[in-house]
Amino acid sequence: MPRRRSSLEVVGVAWLAGSVPFAQIAAKLTRSVDLREVGSGTVSGTSLYRVAGFGPLAVAGVLEVAKGAAGPALAGRDRPYLAALAGGAAVVGHNWSPFLAGAGGRGLSPAIGAVGVQDPTGAVVILAGLAAGRLVRQTGFVTLLATLGLVPVLTRRRGRQGTVAALAVLVPIVAKRVLGNAAPVRWSVAVVTHRLLFDRDPGSAGT
Repeated sequence: MPRRRSSLEVVGVAWLAGSVPFAQIAAKLTRSVDLREVGSGTVSGTSLYRVAGFGPLAVAGVLEVAKGAAGPALAGRDRPYLAALAGGAAVVGHNWSPFLAGAGGRGLSPAIGAVGVQDPTGAVVILAGLAAGRLVRQTGFVTLLATLGLVPVLTRRRGRQGTVAALAVLVPIVAKRVLGNAAPVRWSVAVVTHRLLFDRDPGSAGT
């Protein structure tokens, strides 16, 4: 029987897996482009698609989702709170990757993998938000609504365990939206609000 991993090991593996920037690796290998220097500087599937197209996005996208699932899967279904913490750790690693000097993405892809292991309904909620956001050309705003919607959806399905699982990925996603990969020229309530709602600074182009 394989050795049961400790909580520290599970969270550490989850964070490390989440930190691997597959979108950045794909952009470098296929186009020799640093995604931190393109557009908003977000290391994400959207940025990768813009510079490299669908093929690299498809491969990197699967890996980005899978890395979020690694920690919760390692925790197992009998340790739901540890699985939730591991999912959050993967999103934190993705959003502030040590391999990118603290830069990163917004955490949606690893969040899909993380909550998908714990309850596939959560993954469907995020994916639906991404699809709807693309359709109405307001990805930032609609995905915020989707990630906020994780809390009531997973709470209804799994009770307190679902609440913790949702909040574990929601908190670092919201924090990254506000903090971004770079500070604004000047912080203000308007800047914070705009970043939170639309995932960009006022006056910048949306997705």
